[in-house]
Amino acid sequence: MNKTKNKIKLNPIMTLVILIGLTIVLSGILSLFRVSVTYNEVNSVTNTYDKTLVSVENMFSLSGLKYIFSSTVSNFVAFTPLSMLIIILIGIGVMEKSGFLKTTFTLITKNAQKKTITFAIVLISILFSLAGDLGYVIMIPLSALVFLYGRRNPLIGIVASFAGLTCGTGLSVIFTSVDSSLMNITLNASHILDNNYTMGVWAYFLIMLVAAILVSILITFITEKFMVNEVEKYEFKEEKKEFKLTKRELRGLLFAGTVGLVYVLFFIYNIIPNVPFGGNLLDYKQVLYIDKLFSPDSFFSQGFVFIITMLFVLLGLFYGLGAKTIKNNNDFCDDLGHSLDEIGKPIVLILLASVLINVFKKSNIGAVIVGALSNLVGGSAFTGIPLLILFFLVVVIATVVLPGSVNKWTILAGNCVPIMMNAGFSPEFIQVIFRFGECVTYGITPIMAYYVIYLAYLEKYQQGDEPITLFRSLKYQRRYSYMVGILLLVILILWYIVGLPLGSGAPTI
Repeated sequence: MNKTKNKIKLNPIMTLVILIGLTIVLSGILSLFRVSVTYNEVNSVTNTYDKTLVSVENMFSLSGLKYIFSSTVSNFVAFTPLSMLIIILIGIGVMEKSGFLKTTFTLITKNAQKKTITFAIVLISILFSLAGDLGYVIMIPLSALVFLYGRRNPLIGIVASFAGLTCGTGLSVIFTSVDSSLMNITLNASHILDNNYTMGVWAYFLIMLVAAILVSILITFITEKFMVNEVEKYEFKEEKKEFKLTKRELRGLLFAGTVGLVYVLFFIYNIIPNVPFGGNLLDYKQVLYIDKLFSPDSFFSQGFVFIITMLFVLLGLFYGLGAKTIKNNNDFCDDLGHSLDEIGKPIVLILLASVLINVFKKSNIGAVIVGALSNLVGGSAFTGIPLLILFFLVVVIATVVLPGSVNKWTILAGNCVPIMMNAGFSPEFIQVIFRFGECVTYGITPIMAYYVIYLAYLEKYQQGDEPITLFRSLKYQRRYSYMVGILLLVILILWYIVGLPLGSGAPTI
């Protein structure tokens, strides 16, 4: 019986290969039956509907296979998770090898309650949505080390952090560049009915803040109540020793803290507009501050990953100089490559994930499904709470097959915004429902680009003979997904019933 069970436990690499093959074959079958969808897309110039036709593209054809083979290398090189992970790992490696992270995290966790540390990691992960996808390559490895140096299972830290990052992906307490793009789409759709409608950047601050805090509490509860027992046990190689901060370690922390503070203040000054010799990292072609900060043409956005990496390198380097763990340039150079020593398998996973995502996107399967869901809402006769629930569930399902917020909302908004406005929902509340719906399933779809980072780190810290399969990694997130989904839906319904303001200068619902 055990042998039979072991045979079906596929390595994640083989699972991704199978998923790629299934996607190719499925696209061929759907294309054979001419599966397509026509949905309404708003023309921002004329404020009218344009009919958009999307058909499934056959990847199981000569042209489809040619595309896969010809685009794999360029797509892999341009795959953002790869470059972000490698660059960030350089900085994390210096901090880890020099001892900075061990000293810092041991001090933080020494006398703190377990649930307090878990809550802090989850809340920080949720708030990291401000920095876009960077949170996945920073918070997942660092959360594992926080738990490891706190003498807890690092797998739990990885699972909890990923749950915070994904379940909090739409909980934008601070208006982000993604919110700005979504707001433009929402406004274009709202102008079908009201050409003068406007939205503010603080329009849903209050509901987002409440949701972020409650989701953090819920994820912490799930982690400490269930995941601690469900995730495999972790055996520490070293016996627990009483930690005492030495003079060298204290000097290292002072060196690192001073240099890190100066570095951070320098960059903060350079993202403040209209100050003498400041604001150099902004794109002044944009109107909103968040767009000036994170527009593709701003230096801050273009260099954000490297800015964070250099901060990590400086923290690790100056800690090492102060604590005497870095004695010469050879020590420093060795530290730079420390986190890249075992990156071979993660790179293979990232390669296959990039192929899967590229093939699935090119096939248009996800776009066709989302287009059909858009028409479902557009043709609905529901109003009030039933319409709210329908739209919420549509976004939940749509996120599984099309995780990208902007692409998904481009398809959904044309049908969903006008019909919901006619039912009495404000554009602000409609966008909140959309963002909440995304949070539910963003962490349980393998075609989300950064899922592979989560999977790779689970494998890194896994002990024993049982492999971390793709389905096992999904199982860890399942409870978070449906419990957070229930919580967010309850928040939306209660907000709708009570009629509380969403934020500053916004209608109630």
